[in-house]
Amino acid sequence: MGETAQPPQEFASADQLGPLTERAPLLVANAQWQHQIFPGKQATRYVYAREGDRDAIRSEAKSSASALRHPVYVAAEQLGQLKFSWKVPALIPEADMALRDADDSPVRVVLVFEGDRSKFSMKNAMLSELAQAMTGEPMPYATLMYVWCNTRAPGSVVINPRTDRIRKLVLESGEGRLNQWLDYQRDIAADFEAAFGEPPGALVGIGIMTDTDNTRSKAQAWYGPVTLTKR
Repeated sequence: MGETAQPPQEFASADQLGPLTERAPLLVANAQWQHQIFPGKQATRYVYAREGDRDAIRSEAKSSASALRHPVYVAAEQLGQLKFSWKVPALIPEADMALRDADDSPVRVVLVFEGDRSKFSMKNAMLSELAQAMTGEPMPYATLMYVWCNTRAPGSVVINPRTDRIRKLVLESGEGRLNQWLDYQRDIAADFEAAFGEPPGALVGIGIMTDTDNTRSKAQAWYGPVTLTKR
């Protein structure tokens, strides 16, 4: 992206997010970012925005859920650091990521991993088949999300109420750090092991997501560039 700000631009299914990360050391620059729409859900709106002194993606969710995702491939032994940032103006008061009917978050950074699907429980195998039928893609072996929680302490792990193959690692809690840019650098393998209790497989996808479909509420947030470095 150039030095001058650009007008807001809505993201659909192209690679407009790439320029935000053109200085990234690896992988995420100039790649195909896809707007992932979920069956039966309204889509969250993602637009380019200049927030403070930063280039960003602004997310606007209104009883909606969708994600921007980017396919990658990093072998397990090469997993290194993930850097990202976000800014959240307000939490979702009714949200509780441990409850099926309240599992919403103003920000999520999502990592998707390969693994041995023969280890799936019967329930997870059935969910994977259902996902294949509805979306054309099987359920990932494991999904790790970095999230902002209303009440749980940073470092807490929240297991998705639908499947234990999705786990959320809480980075922020409560309202104390709202309305400011927050920057993170995370060790991917260490975070995966803390959440799942096993070593990670290959990383095959990265995404961002703001969702309010369960609480039927509104949320807004900004995401900065996502950069990924190998070990």
